[in-house]
Amino acid sequence: MKNSKHYVLIAALLLSIPIFAQEELKLTKKDSIVKSSWMLGLGYNFVDDSGDVTDGLFNFDEEWNSTPYPNRLSLGRYFKSGIGLAAIATYNTYKEGKIIDGVVATDDIDYLGFDARITYDLNKLIGETAWFDPYVGGGLGYTDANNIGRGTYNAVVGFRTWFSDRVGLDFSSSGKWAIGNNGATNHLQHAVGVVYQFGIEKGLSKKGEEKLALIQAQEKEKQRVMDSIANANRIKEKMLLAEKLAKEKETARLAAIEKEKVDAYNKRKKELESKINDLGYVYFNLNSSYLTKSSKTVLNNLVVILDEFPSLTLRVTSHTDSRGTSTYNKWLSERRVTSTKDYLVKKGVSEDRLEIQAYGEEKLLNDCSDGVYCPEDKHKVNRRSEFIVLDF
Repeated sequence: MKNSKHYVLIAALLLSIPIFAQEELKLTKKDSIVKSSWMLGLGYNFVDDSGDVTDGLFNFDEEWNSTPYPNRLSLGRYFKSGIGLAAIATYNTYKEGKIIDGVVATDDIDYLGFDARITYDLNKLIGETAWFDPYVGGGLGYTDANNIGRGTYNAVVGFRTWFSDRVGLDFSSSGKWAIGNNGATNHLQHAVGVVYQFGIEKGLSKKGEEKLALIQAQEKEKQRVMDSIANANRIKEKMLLAEKLAKEKETARLAAIEKEKVDAYNKRKKELESKINDLGYVYFNLNSSYLTKSSKTVLNNLVVILDEFPSLTLRVTSHTDSRGTSTYNKWLSERRVTSTKDYLVKKGVSEDRLEIQAYGEEKLLNDCSDGVYCPEDKHKVNRRSEFIVLDF
């Protein structure tokens, strides 16, 4: 029987080798991308309306116009196909002294733009990435620039870079060509801002889809192997079941023995606590820590119990009534607990069997607290030493 058990275990191990030899694949966040979403953007736009775009493309000081605060707002819907639709509102100020329509502006002039555009995600062509999102597009708009209103044809090229599924940066440059000949020049509008995605629908990237196919193939192979070792496991389980039943029987027997011990211990402890409680408390006179004759009788009877149970350890606690200051009562209870302990030690009780604690007026046994009138017999109840069984 023992050799058969070994053969079963070896067979199960050999059959499971293909499973463990393969690296376990799991889909992660990196395998998924945003397929469609709404996108809200807030940022800055910079307008170059100098009329000599190609010659002064980076002539920021003389030709670019901007404001010190965010001046571009956009809202768009982007679809699985890569197509995106967006509405954009922009504000700017042509600055005095900048080149506008080929001449130097003599005053600050407001710029307003309202544009609608359609874009295409170039990742659909070059391959999906989770962090880089280039796009191109075009559209129509209306712009009031240099005090001249005009419709515009727009073309845009840009990219977004993502810090998470929801937050990223958007960089773009748009060319705006005036519709009709009304004296308005064509101009460039550059933009940078923060974008936030919501209403997100996610899906697997191309690499994620390839990984999923590989995972499914691994799962199929794993199932085949698991089916192969199922019969061996059933034989193994029968042998283990017999061992388990034997162990459970032995565990139950030991638990019953232990429970009997615990129950017996708790019963003896309860009897001992009752025996000590029957002795009563050690009571003190007002403002006194000296033991009275009746208190010594209680302690003498306690010594008898301590001698009867050599392993018995006690916590001795002493208390006061509420009269007097709490500081004084704390000091008085310390004297009372010390005198209680010293008497027991004097009677031959080992000091390491006694743990002491002074509470002052913290643990009154009745409602005779500060400001409450009580007769003397009720105050006396609180002037006591108590005994609590720790172990025996």
